[in-house]
Amino acid sequence: MTEQTENPERIDRPEYPTALGASSLESITLLGHDLADDVMGTVGFGELAFWLATQRRPTRGETRVFEAVLAALADHGFTPTAIVTRLTYLSAPDSIQGALAAGLLGGGSRFLGVTEDCGRFLHEVLVSLGDAPPGDDAGWDALALETVRAQREARRFVPGLGHHVHKQGDPRTPRLMQIAREEGLFGPHLSLFAAIGRVHPQVLGKTLPLNGAGVCGAALADLGLPLELLRGFALLARTAGLIGQLAEELRRPVANEIFLSVDLNNRSVAPEPYGPAADATGGSHG
Repeated sequence: MTEQTENPERIDRPEYPTALGASSLESITLLGHDLADDVMGTVGFGELAFWLATQRRPTRGETRVFEAVLAALADHGFTPTAIVTRLTYLSAPDSIQGALAAGLLGGGSRFLGVTEDCGRFLHEVLVSLGDAPPGDDAGWDALALETVRAQREARRFVPGLGHHVHKQGDPRTPRLMQIAREEGLFGPHLSLFAAIGRVHPQVLGKTLPLNGAGVCGAALADLGLPLELLRGFALLARTAGLIGQLAEELRRPVANEIFLSVDLNNRSVAPEPYGPAADATGGSHG
């Protein structure tokens, strides 16, 4: 026999390091703290979500801004994500997880995904500067004007600009900017986003609102959160909203009416052979 066979406890095993949750017979640790004694009843869920993503405990100001973002994105009425959650529950009331998943899977480039798209877009512009960011509003406006013109020339939308409902202004945007200023966390991403809001009419010939999903992306980027996870935070927020949608569906169901309104009012038309699709690009929503 080999020595390893004689002493199985000495066989090398792979290690899977983690600073997150770990369990022993006696306790559970999370982020280096005892879950039961140090976290439960002491750390709020928003604070914990930030902490889990960054592995550093946020300051009070960072927690306030972060939780304001979560509140801004939690629910926005009968959006496609809310409707599909209700309809999936109607079809499979035994699968709450399926209904929630259906709604979350709808978080894309037009709804919720704008948060990540805007944060990434602003970050790319800032990285391209290579130097220190502008020091005053005039400098930010000049950078924003250059940015919007470049997007216009490339026939690309500016993420976070425009909303299908709040055409006169998204109420979430000035409020989140105010909270960030109050906490000293109004950083370069929010500064550039605000400047885009001021100067874009010079390029586009019309005034569009800075939508809530976009300002949330700018705020999250200013908090130093991973850009790759920005959509995840939007989905975290919307999960709470979708649970609310299901809770209301239990009390005041509308999913069956939505289903029947389509099913009983469909109209048969002649088949249309498949061909090259017309350009169907659309803007983004918050």
